[in-house]
Amino acid sequence: MMKELFKGIPKIAYEGAKSKNMLAFKYFNPDEVILDKPMREHLKFALSWWHTLCAEGADMFGVGTADKTFGAEDVMGHAKAKVDAGFELMEKLSIDYFCFHDVDLVAEGATLAESNARLDEISDYVLDKMKQTGKKCLWGTCNAFSNPRFMHGAGTSPDADIFAYAAAKIKKALEITVKLGGNGYVFWGGREGYETLLNTDVKFELDNMARLMKMAVEYGRSIGFTGDFYIEPKPKEPTKHQYDFDTATACNFLKTYGLDKDFKINIEANHATLAGHTFQHELRVAAVNGAFGSIDANQGDMLLGWDTDQFPTNIYDAMMCMYEVIKAGGFTNGGLNFDAKARRGSYTMEDIFYSYIAGMDTFALGLRKAAELIADGRVDEFVKERYSSYQTGIGAEIVAGKIGFQELEAYSLKKEPSLPKSGRQEYLESIVNNVLFQG
Repeated sequence: MMKELFKGIPKIAYEGAKSKNMLAFKYFNPDEVILDKPMREHLKFALSWWHTLCAEGADMFGVGTADKTFGAEDVMGHAKAKVDAGFELMEKLSIDYFCFHDVDLVAEGATLAESNARLDEISDYVLDKMKQTGKKCLWGTCNAFSNPRFMHGAGTSPDADIFAYAAAKIKKALEITVKLGGNGYVFWGGREGYETLLNTDVKFELDNMARLMKMAVEYGRSIGFTGDFYIEPKPKEPTKHQYDFDTATACNFLKTYGLDKDFKINIEANHATLAGHTFQHELRVAAVNGAFGSIDANQGDMLLGWDTDQFPTNIYDAMMCMYEVIKAGGFTNGGLNFDAKARRGSYTMEDIFYSYIAGMDTFALGLRKAAELIADGRVDEFVKERYSSYQTGIGAEIVAGKIGFQELEAYSLKKEPSLPKSGRQEYLESIVNNVLFQG
């Protein structure tokens, strides 16, 4: 029996929307069936090792406010304490999955060999806890952006030694991901971008990034990794221009380099808004490109111009997210990872629970309302009718590829088109509000 680190906090139960108990779920009822599947399978919530167990609330203006030592003093003792804390959190919150970077599990050693040995030891400890609890690894990745050696990128570094070191770290992180049964491996290009074109060979850097990813795919498949590789788009931060700017850019990169058979997209809500898009837009673009994979669930502050990684509480965004997820066929290897952290001023252990409950309830309510919107049918019917002119006549011939410019000109000379039907945006938004706030 592991030591209880979050004393006084019970296993969080579902009590329904009328409950005033802030340590209870109002909307997330894990085993309740929605659209023929339990909520926990629709949502596949995951705990983020980095924000939840490592982040202490530090920012560019001040040191951390939260104590995440969990009573440990030495490196491996701290790593194991984080494992204990993580599994207690997952158990009390009914979270089935977790995600990690290599350095989240344990701090880097003085050498690569020492770092690898530490990862071997701590992953044994994690695996033992997984066997005891039934918790699973959603995906793994490696941190190739924090250490000063990666100041000019990892896969896009102008230094071949740095490229080699990044490859070695990815190799080990892939091995740990396979060891822990993860069905995903993420590439977030933390510093894969540039500050100025004056010192940058963009074509060479893109080629090298693709080379690194191809090596990862080849090695991962050789050691039994059968899941999805992911690119996580972000337009800026920490570099001024990131190569994985948004979903459309990432999909184009994958297709250009022949990586689209192995890679899908891991979409973060806050990164979408930084790119000037909605969360829903990024999900739709991934789906229409056959690249929908996984989600980092959070939200940004629209009054701040950077990645704030707040816990999601916007019900409208969560509803439209889950609408897109359901329409895309749901998650396969991916899930909803809470890449979110409690605010710097919310520094107690209880605040971790309040944050997760808020985020989980937000997406559970979003799922419920998305299912209701689909069952309502008015939005889908409107979209179908809007494009109905392509079902018959000249429209059907256009879609079938049976005619060209000459035939279309001849048709148009005989028939001047009237205005298209109204797009009725306000009408459709009212339907969404009607479904969202009814009952």
